[in-house]
Formats: sequence, C-alpha cells, structure tokens
Amino acid sequence: MRVSHEHDYKARYAAYTRRKVAVTAGLALAVVLAAVYAVYAGSSGLSLSEVLRALARTGDETASLIVWNIRLPRVMAAIVAGTGLAVSGAVMQGVLRNPLASPFTLGVSQGAAFGAALAIIGFGAGATGTAAADAVRISNVWSVAGFAFAGAMVATLAVLAISRTRGATPETIVLAGVALGSLFSAATALMQYFAEDTQVAAVVFWTFGDLGRAAWRDIGLMAVVVGVCVTYFFWHRWDYNALETGAESAHGLGVHVERVRLLGMLAASFATAAIVAFLGIIGFIGLVGPHLVRRVMGSDHRFLLPASAAAGALLLLVADTVGRTLISPVVLPVGAITSFLGAPLFLYLLVARRRSA
Repeated sequence: MRVSHEHDYKARYAAYTRRKVAVTAGLALAVVLAAVYAVYAGSSGLSLSEVLRALARTGDETASLIVWNIRLPRVMAAIVAGTGLAVSGAVMQGVLRNPLASPFTLGVSQGAAFGAALAIIGFGAGATGTAAADAVRISNVWSVAGFAFAGAMVATLAVLAISRTRGATPETIVLAGVALGSLFSAATALMQYFAEDTQVAAVVFWTFGDLGRAAWRDIGLMAVVVGVCVTYFFWHRWDYNALETGAESAHGLGVHVERVRLLGMLAASFATAAIVAFLGIIGFIGLVGPHLVRRVMGSDHRFLLPASAAAGALLLLVADTVGRTLISPVVLPVGAITSFLGAPLFLYLLVARRRSA
C-alpha cells in the first residue's frame, strides 16, 4: 500500500512538472513567433520573402538596412528588456511577499530615471540630434548608466528601510514606493525647469521609453547585465521559495533572510537601472508579466522565473509591435502602450486585495 501511495505521488509530481514546463515552452514559442512577426511588420512594405532574404544577408541593401539596423535591434531590445523587467518584478514580489511590487511601483524606475536625467543635464552626458533616428544621443553611456544605477539604489534602499520598520504592511511598502516615485519624478521635473531647452528635449524624449534608440552595442551591454542577474536569481530560486513561507520559516530552513532579500533587491535594481539607462522608463512589465504567470503556475520560482522572463519578453514585443503598426508610419512610444496595459491591472489588484482583506 505504501509503495502504491509513493508511486501515486511521483506520478502527480511528474504531471505537475510537465504542465509547468509545457506552459513555459508555450510562452517561449510565442516569443519566437512574435519576434518573427515583429521583424516582418512595418510601414516599409517589405514582403516576408524579402525579410527572410535580408536576414540571410542575401537580399537587397535597402531591405538589409531596414531589417538589421531598425527592426531586429528593436526585437532584441524588447526580448532583453522584457526579460529583465519581468524577472526583476518576480523577485521583488517574492522577497517582499507582495504581488504589487515591481521596479515601477516601488519607484526604482523613477529613481533610475532621475539619476540618468542628472547625468544628462548636470554632467552633459546627452545631446539632441537633427534626424529622427538620432533625436537623442547619449555621449557618455557609462556615466548615464552609473547615475541611473545610483538613483535606483537610493530608491531600493529607501524601500528596504521602510519595509523593516515596525508594522510595515505590504500596502505600506507599495504606497511608500509610489510616494518615492512621485518624489523622483518631481525632482526630475525641477531639474528640467532650470535646464536648457535642448537638455529638456533630450530628457523628455528619453523618459518616454522607446526601444528604437537601442543600438547593438547597448543591447549587448543590457544582455550581459540582465543575463548575470537572471543567473543569480535562478541560482537562489530555492531561497525565494523558502521566503514565500514567511521570514521565520525561511530562517528555520537555514536561509539568511536579510541577505537574500537585500541582494535580490539590489540585483533586480541593477537590471532595471541598466534597462532604464538605455531605453527610458517602461512601466508595468515587471508587474503584469510575473503576476499573470503566478496566477497560472503558482509561486514556485523554479518555474516562475523562466516563465516570467518569457511572458515579459512577449508582452514587450507585442506592445512595441502595436505601437509601431497601430497608426503607422507614426511610431508610438512603447512606454505609453505598456502603461495603458498595466494601469488597469494595477487598479484591479488594489481592489482585489482590499476585498480579500
């Protein structure tokens, strides 16, 4: 009888694992299909065969320029940024035990944006160009990225300090993040008030959140940072699972709760800062992606992290494709599209949590 029960448990666990792997594989396949369509879709009128020949470097020069210099960098930027933001959001939600946590709702994105704006206005790290594709130039990428990281760290440490105060509830932490985001936004606006017109134009255009400004070099840097952080997160997947049971239970299982929480938040902020530094503010991907996945697959970080990465990449790819094709040839900023998608869900989560309280 005991052998029969063990066999039944093993069969159920195998079915449980297969279902989650199948969902993750389905999301990854959807990312590939969305990427193929995103490379094909556009106002230039290229046929699918022309796009395929351009990808194989056998097409004409114009098609190759459009595919390799405009569309493919956007697609790769969407995949890298969507992955980084969604996984960062999943980790923040796990270590803070709050489904409303994300780089955007905790003010980390706004802190990074403030730091980048300080580098552009205060230290001359950005300039404006005359061509549409060169409207904003970041002359010192490392300076902007460094300041963005510092701004994100300030916001992260402030949120962590508030979360450690006595009686801090998940709602308190999120509201504190919203307040910090407003504070950083106000500081950015104040800097713009005293800046020159060209600097204001550069910062305003930069904060829109646009995948089109990323060059291959920028995408490579983002991919390295996001890859390192995602690897770190997956390495600590069991620690995050333990934190889901509560700080005391995790401590009893041998997890150094404060260290795991601090390093997880710092790594998530580092990935967010790198993305914001190159692409501007892209809101709600870190909230929507992991939340949708968590609803389907639960909170097991062994599956939640890779599925959130695929969901974030898919959401950002779809949002950018919609922004490019909705009123083509005008290209809408992807940050506006993701905000239209994420704001209603954020309100739904707030209402749902209040009803369940």
